[in-house]
This record gives sequence, C-alpha cells and structure tokens, in this order.
Amino acid sequence: MNDKEKSDLIKRAIEARAFAYAPYSGFSVGAAVLCADGSVFTGCNVENASYPCGICAERTAAAKAVGEGRRDIIAAAIVGSSAEKCTPCGVCRQFLFEFAPDMIVLCGDKDGNYAEYKLSGLLPEGFGPGSLG
Repeated sequence: MNDKEKSDLIKRAIEARAFAYAPYSGFSVGAAVLCADGSVFTGCNVENASYPCGICAERTAAAKAVGEGRRDIIAAAIVGSSAEKCTPCGVCRQFLFEFAPDMIVLCGDKDGNYAEYKLSGLLPEGFGPGSLG
C-alpha cells in the first residue's frame, strides 16, 4: 500500500466513525477494510444495553465484506474518538486473523494520525484455519 491508499483508508474509517452507536462508553470507533481488488467495506461500533451483545467496528466492516462474498482482506484501518491510537481488541485481532494473518493494520487517533502494524505482530502465534490440522 502506498501512502495515499493508507490515507484514503484512514479517511474512510473516520467517515464510518460518525455512525457509531456508543451511548454507554462514549467511545466511537470507525473501521475500513480493503480487499485485494481495491473495494472497501466500512463499519462502526454498535453498543448494546446488554454489553456483551455489542460489536466492534472492525468486525462489522469485515463481516460486511464477507457478507458480500469477499475473503481477500489485505488491510484494515481503525480509528477511535480519543487522542490515543485505537488498536483492535483481542477478539477483533482473532476475527481478522482468520482472513489474512499478515494484513496491514492502520491504527489511528481521532485526528487520523496513525501507526502501521502487521496483524501477525499484533497477534503473535495466532490461531487460524491452518491450526486445525
């Protein structure tokens, strides 16, 4: 990915963050996943009064891609609503690992400043399809 593609993916995540439903935590998150053909799917976090029923932005975006028949996710961008860069939670790391252990993960703050990681670095020794024998 070049710098423009990374910036565009962060921008799409910021746009998705505007739709977050976070009345309990007040922490809005947006995500965008990039597929091999250049298509982008976005998502936001959706909280629920029964807290475990909520869903994170990155799982929403990835599930939308899968729901449209895509399995070739090559990158993800996640932005939160604070000055800290927003990294994916453990559940989201595992969820994304299913599709591309070496995908690029861009973790951004509320202003779009970001750090770049490889998913396998965020989830070393991850459990994936190959782990099933």
